Formats: sequence, C-alpha cells, structure tokens
Amino acid sequence: MRTTSIRNFCILGVSLAAIAAATPAFAEEAEDTEAEAIIVTGQRTTYNNAALDENLLDDKSPVASAIDLIGTLPGVQVNEGDAFGFDDWSTTYSIRGYQTNLDTQQVGLTIDGLPNGGSGYGGGSKAGRFVDTMNIGTVEVFQGTADIASRSNEALGGTINFVTSDPKDEFNVRLSGSVGDFDASRYYGRVDTGLIGGVAKAWISYSHQQATDWMEGSANNRRDNFAGKFIVDTPVKLTGYVSYDEAFESNYDQMYSEAQFAANPNSDGLVGVWTGVPAADQQYRQVWNTKRKNFFAYLKGETTIADAVDLKASVYYHDMAGRGDWAPPYIVDVIQDGTGPQSEISGGSVKGTPAWWAGLPAGSGTPVYYATNPSGAAVDPTTAASFLWQQSYRHTHYRKDRLGGTADAAWNAQFGMVENTLRGGLWYEDTNRREWRDWHHLTDTRVGPAYDAAPYWTQYDRKYPQTTFKWYIEEQVQVGPVTANVGAKQFINHIDREDLFGETPNLKTKSKSKVLWSGGVKVEPLDGLDVFGGYSENFKALSDTLLEYSADAIENIEPETAENWEAGVRYASPIFNASATWFKSKFSNQVIFVPSSTSAGPDYLSEGDGRFFNAGGIDSEGFELLANVRPVAGVSLYGAYTHIDATYRGTGSTELDAEQGVTAGNRVAGIPKDMWVLSGTYTYGPVKLGLTGKYTGNRFVNANNSWTAKNNFLTDLSVAVKGQALSDRFKALEFSLNITNLTDESYLGGISGNYAWIGTPRTMIFSATADF
Repeated sequence: MRTTSIRNFCILGVSLAAIAAATPAFAEEAEDTEAEAIIVTGQRTTYNNAALDENLLDDKSPVASAIDLIGTLPGVQVNEGDAFGFDDWSTTYSIRGYQTNLDTQQVGLTIDGLPNGGSGYGGGSKAGRFVDTMNIGTVEVFQGTADIASRSNEALGGTINFVTSDPKDEFNVRLSGSVGDFDASRYYGRVDTGLIGGVAKAWISYSHQQATDWMEGSANNRRDNFAGKFIVDTPVKLTGYVSYDEAFESNYDQMYSEAQFAANPNSDGLVGVWTGVPAADQQYRQVWNTKRKNFFAYLKGETTIADAVDLKASVYYHDMAGRGDWAPPYIVDVIQDGTGPQSEISGGSVKGTPAWWAGLPAGSGTPVYYATNPSGAAVDPTTAASFLWQQSYRHTHYRKDRLGGTADAAWNAQFGMVENTLRGGLWYEDTNRREWRDWHHLTDTRVGPAYDAAPYWTQYDRKYPQTTFKWYIEEQVQVGPVTANVGAKQFINHIDREDLFGETPNLKTKSKSKVLWSGGVKVEPLDGLDVFGGYSENFKALSDTLLEYSADAIENIEPETAENWEAGVRYASPIFNASATWFKSKFSNQVIFVPSSTSAGPDYLSEGDGRFFNAGGIDSEGFELLANVRPVAGVSLYGAYTHIDATYRGTGSTELDAEQGVTAGNRVAGIPKDMWVLSGTYTYGPVKLGLTGKYTGNRFVNANNSWTAKNNFLTDLSVAVKGQALSDRFKALEFSLNITNLTDESYLGGISGNYAWIGTPRTMIFSATADF
C-alpha cells in the first residue's frame, strides 16, 4: 500500500498551477504581515521555554499532526502510529521525562492559552482535535517550572501551548493540496479578509485529509476541520476562535513482547481480511476504531488602563462526542435462555448488570457462547453438525462538555529604580463527562462486521460532573539587569460520579492542592546574555477515570505532585542563539494504569479495562543544550541535546513492587537517557532544502527494565520550490516534498503500559500551495 499515485500528483499540480496562472502576472505573492515567529530559544523569562521558528514548521508536511510539530524541541519526545497522526490510541509524547500516553497524562496542553480539557483517550482531546496544522502560528513549550498562569490540570512537567495564527492584514486566499504514501490525500482552503475598517480582520478555513494504515492498508482514516478566527483591535481588543473537528481513526495495536516485534517488525497483528471466525476477527483492523467530534470556541478581551493596569478575560466552550469500537469474540449471555434460542441475537435488550450474575466469581466474566444452530440455540461448534459463529460489536461512548472562563490582571508600576509588576488571575471550569458502553449483535459473521442498531446489552452508563478552580498571584521586580519573581497558586477540584442505572453508589472526591509556590531569578550581565534559575511546585488533580472503579480505589489513591528546579543561561543575537539548562525533578505519587489481563487472558467485560495505583515516585535530573545559528544569508542551522536520568523510587511496598515489576533505581519506562537533533535549512532563490536528524537513545519498554527498545536515528527531508522558478506567472505557487524516516529505519515508537507500538516507516508527501 506504499504506492503513490502519479496521476493524483499531476492533477494536483496542474490544478493549482492553473489557479496561480489565472491571477494577474504582476500579482505579488501574498505578504505575510505577522511578526516573525519566536526564536527557538524562547522567551527571556526566569524559566526555560522554547518555541518553533518558521524553519522547523516548514520542515513538516501539511498532513503532519499538530503534536508532531514539536518533536525537534529540546527535552521533547513524540511518537505516533503513523506520519499523519491518525490514531489517538498510539500517540505518546513526553517532556523531560513527564509523559502523556494511554497510562498517564502529565503534560498540560492549551490552545491559545486555554485548556484542552484533558488528554486521556476516554474523555480527553489532544491538540489536533482543536487546530489544523496550517493554522498554527507557533507552538510554545514551557518545560519544568513553566508559567504560573498555565491553565491545565495535567501540567506536572510543563505545558505545550498551540498558538493559532492571526488573520493577515491583506486579503488572501490560500489553497493547498497534498497526496502521498498509503493513499494519503489532503486539501485545505483558507480566506483572510484583510483589515476591515482599519480595526477588524478575520479568516475562515476548511481542511479534509485521509489515509489508510501503513501495515496492510485496510484502514479508512479521515478527518475534517472547520475553523475561523477574528480580531477587533479597538481600545478593548477582542479575539475570537471557533473550530469544529470530526475524525475517524482505525487503531494500531501494541507489541506485547520483544519476541513478537523481533518475529515481525512490520505488523501489529491486526488484519484487513474478514474470516467469519470471531477468534480471528477480533483482530480485524476496521473494528478497532476511534471516532471523535470536537467543537471548541472562545472569546477573549483585553485592554490597558492608564498605561498601568493590563486586564484580560476570556470565556470558552468545548463539546466532545466520541466512541471507541471493538468486536470481542463473544456474545455475552446476559439473559438466561437455557438451551433454547438466545435472546441476545433475536432482539433482547438489557440495561445494567443482570441479577443472576451476583454469584459469579470475581474476575471470571460471564458465561459466553460462540455459536448457534439454525434455530438460534447455543451449541458447541466442535460437535455440532451445523452452526453459525456469533460475535459482538462493542461501543464505548464518550461525551464531554466544558464551559469555563479566565480573568487576569497585571499592575505595572515604577518605584525609583525598581520596575514592579503584580499580577494575578482566576480560572473556573464546569465540566460534564458521560460514558456508557453497549454491546451489539454482529448481524452475520459470514458477511462482515455490520451490527444490529439496537444494543442487546448496555453495560453501564455514568456521568462525571467536575468543577475546577484555580487562583494565582505573582510579584515580579526588576532592578537594572536583575529580575526576580515569586508566586503562589492553588487548585481546587470537585469530581462526582453519578450511576445513571442506580446500580452502584454515587461517589464524590475532592482534589485540593496545598498552596503551590514558585519563583525565579534572571540576570542580564551583558546585552543578549541572561542567566536564570527557578523552582516550582506542580499538582495534578485526580482524574474522573478513577471513579470508574469502587470507592475503595479512591481511598488508596493520592494526587500526583512534582517539584521542579532548573537553572541555565541563554544568549541571543541576530545570527546566533543558544541556551544551556540544568533541571531536576521530584515526582511523587505517580498514578499508573494497568490493563485488565491475567494469566488466563483478558477480561473483555471489564468496564475500565484496567485499574490505577500509585507507583511511588520518580527522580529525574538532566540538562539541555540548544543552539541556532544563521551563519550566512539563506542558511539556518539548529541543534539540541538532552540528557535525562530518570529512575523509579519504588512504590514503598515490596509486594506491589514485585507484582508490577518496579524496582527502585530502575530506569523509567519510555524515557531515553540521551536525545539529540540536528537540523539545517538552505534557501537559494525559489528553492528551500531542509534536513533534520533526531537520535533517540535506548528506552526500556517495561518497568522491570527487561525489554529494551533499541536506539534509533530518524531523518526527515523537505524540499520546497516556489513557482517563480518555473515562471513569474506562478510566483504565488509553491511545491513541496516531505519525506519522514528517510532511511526507512525499523524501530519501536510509543511506549505505554509495558507495551510498545511499531514506529512509523518512510513516508512521502507531495504538496502544492497557492496564494492569491
């Protein structure tokens, strides 16, 4: 399935060339009036941070996911199931050893500074659900101590802020199309209004992309995104953004052992052929699906009073509807029909747990059958003369809506030689998440995975109301070359569980952090040089996923906390930027997700597919080096190196350590000791060439450090040619070719829960973009 259609390439190029040629020959390429992107070394603050510049953004194809853009920044590691980000299930990323994956979410995500509502698979939404790659202005990574005002319940190890691009001052229409390996295609359109009345400007956009999987080519992945943004620049500046995103993704499965990967490093075991046998068809890729719809909108207002008081406020709304699909190899026997026709395949419907299950041994699941005779009665397929295999199609539904607001104020004053800034803010969010699971009868296993519309069993149905409140205050003073700040913040979270069937007691939990302190100092002894150091205490509220289990589980779980220290030096000049940062972190009360599996095999009826426990803690220490140089016109070079020593402290329980394979002093699973990246771009007239290589050192897949994911070095190549190289009539047109994993290296990518996903192979994408 790696074939790329030359015909599609030609149609795409000719179509956009015709559009460009149709514009007047003297038309200039649309001018980008936005400010230059922040340099890679980031903002000159008392804490470390980094951001993408235009070269690193251009190195990625338009088909790349939003989260994939940051993989070249120091301390950052990103892995996805394919080069298009088409699989939330297999997406993992980390900053300085703090990880977001299926097990845990320890890195905060914000969109234009506003919270994403969590990044977990069940009820969360990662950045790609809110913003299209071509609408991103930059991505800011605030490592470690981060900004005290960050709005996230997951920011133990920092925050990633995706900044949407502002509307242009000049009218502009942009059309872009891409085609590539694995049946990938994408088209995108955006219209910028330009300035209206000298104070207002806006843009609207639409994109569609699709691709299959890279393993055997049976997936039908697709995504549509509608978005718009406006700015009204009056004494009270108003900014609004709205996005609707709809995605369908077929998942990649994990590697469950080192031997499995060694035996077939190009297959996850899922298949693209329906056999009619449930034991095999549970691995049919098109029944491993993620479906998501996300609507997100905000309105911000900001103004300054008497050149001394800065006021900002925002209100936002987010609605998510989603579903996870799978086809277990059973029909669950929820209605006792004896040896007669089975209700589950003839229209029976049950909600909740049948009373007759009460006597079943814990963890044993329920009686199931695999086949029926022509009359619909359950039979043993090994002895029956004629039978029909029976199977289920399981849906886990997710809904979430969030309404929130923020308010910030800053007072700037001059007291002699002292410049003083006192700022503070509030964040409040009201969230309602609902989750339910229903089981459908697979209509005819001989034909395919089509299922009956009405479920034969709705296993559970619960709501999780939650409120989040945060306050912060910070004092910053500057005296000559010295800047110092000290601040405090606190989170108060209330989470409930409401059983809509009334089968289990409703639960409530409260996560209230202590007052969390932070502070830092920055000194600028020379022009362009600053030395900084900082400390912060971070906190992650208990997730509502914990309430999927019994009250006993809540009594034994404590919120995760972290203490972060860092110190470093930065230098910036017109042609050279560099930084060096030392960091240390103490991460306590780590909550880990353990899938529901036993020596007897998986329990398909488990509501949460696992459980959580506190894994003690992690100690990590390391340093980051970064340099960005523009030695001559047209050449930009970038390099970064990260060293992390992250080890488990153990759970505090010898028995639990032994059961989970956690040994104090073992390396943290999924975190390499060393990472480095080298990137260079060369521009000559209408041609731009970019080459990036990233090394990721050995990582352990499991906590007992018995399975090693070998180091890898991945190379990405990008080539862009402006249409003026062909003719002045095409100067509004640009062609680009992006190749990820140029050498087609075989490696393990994302790691989660003592398992790993296979890394993405070489993938080529050809794009054409026209501005007029």
